[in-house]
Amino acid sequence: MKALVFAAGLGTRLKPFTDFHPKALVEVGGRPMLEHVMERLIAAGATEIVVNVHHFASQIISFLDSRAWPVPVKISDESDMLLDTGGGLLKAARLLGEDSPVLIHNADIYTDIDLPELMHAHNDARRALATLAVSVRNTQRLLAFDADMRMRGWTNVTTGALRPDSLREIPPEYALLAFAGVHVISPAIFQLLASYNEKITGETDAEGIHKFSIMDFYVDSCTDRIICGHVPHTGHVWCDVGKPDSLERARSLHNA
Repeated sequence: MKALVFAAGLGTRLKPFTDFHPKALVEVGGRPMLEHVMERLIAAGATEIVVNVHHFASQIISFLDSRAWPVPVKISDESDMLLDTGGGLLKAARLLGEDSPVLIHNADIYTDIDLPELMHAHNDARRALATLAVSVRNTQRLLAFDADMRMRGWTNVTTGALRPDSLREIPPEYALLAFAGVHVISPAIFQLLASYNEKITGETDAEGIHKFSIMDFYVDSCTDRIICGHVPHTGHVWCDVGKPDSLERARSLHNA
């Protein structure tokens, strides 16, 4: 199993720490978040890990070089242009290859979600292009899933916005769930991402890759492609450590 860690973000909500350090190296329990995520991926069976970098990239590379990881670790370097999660995944494609599913984990998510369970769910999900770990959570941006846990759209419950354009309303039987920042993709996604990238206008990096969100891609693709949600049966800890209050919550949970 290959894995990708999104570690390139600016982490503006964690200033002043991120004025001098990358968000992925903020500490929980005396260890960088990136270390927690890497160890969980390896424990889940990752045989190769790609880490994308941008903000204070050299610090992340130095940290990774300072550890004797039991699996190969590669760097997808976005130093010249931050590409967000969709562009970042497309950029990393050449390092990940197209021979197996990839487990993707945001570096700022502190969780005990059962990663092998998520992988199994993806493998059982009827040729799913992607399987997203989701949960009931109090947040304004939610994903809509039908009875088969197939993603059908996105909504902002505060503004009432709906996507894609074909979604006129959320049927009452749909489940509204929040994305957990952990997902599995099938290698078929890379060709679709390349086609999606070609339709975007504006600045690109040296390889012609635009900045775009993987969630935008999922929302725009869910009508025609099978994108599934999976509510973990075990694992109840989830914190986005990119925010000061949830970082402190993660630290408290870790020390409990």
